[in-house]
Amino acid sequence: MTSDETRLNPRKSPRQGRSRATCAAILEAAARILETEGGHGLTTNHVAALAGVSVGSLYQYFPGKQAILAELIRRMRQEMLADFEQAALEARGRDLAFAIDALTAASLRHHLRRPALAQALEREEPELQLDDEIHALKARMRELIIDVLRDRNVAEPERTGMDVMALARGMSEAAIQAGQRDFDDLQRRLGRAIRGYLGLAVPSLVGEPRQEG
Repeated sequence: MTSDETRLNPRKSPRQGRSRATCAAILEAAARILETEGGHGLTTNHVAALAGVSVGSLYQYFPGKQAILAELIRRMRQEMLADFEQAALEARGRDLAFAIDALTAASLRHHLRRPALAQALEREEPELQLDDEIHALKARMRELIIDVLRDRNVAEPERTGMDVMALARGMSEAAIQAGQRDFDDLQRRLGRAIRGYLGLAVPSLVGEPRQEG
């Protein structure tokens, strides 16, 4: 195992109930700090104090705060993958417009669960050197989108899938960084943008013309 992998991976996996509870308390404490203070407030001492464990106990599971962040990001991406898989299942046998709406909703669901945490983790993720597991989770999500497009005879599904993901990521990041929290509205806007890119029917944003006089 390389030094980077050691830095970003837990020291050991909890097996007994008490160990699992301790590990869960550490991760939940870190999540609450990220939600309220952001990454700058995350220290192992702060996490241990909030979790009600000693710093020594924390280090039994995590070599440092980077490993705690990496574990939270892994869990977020695992939840996202589960959301994408469920959306793809729900879209089976339905048309492309339904499938796009389902996948768009899935891409934002982690923000609906804990918006401040999702935002903090996505802000911290680029600073970490991602491990193979997180890359594999992202690759699986990309494959699900490509499969949805291919099954519906969309031309060049691999390239189109990459464009769709880039479009969704760009709009989502811009909206979240601007402080927008209406994820229902963001979902509608994402759906419109992706439908337009794919050449699907898009409801008009232009209202009825005003009557003069």
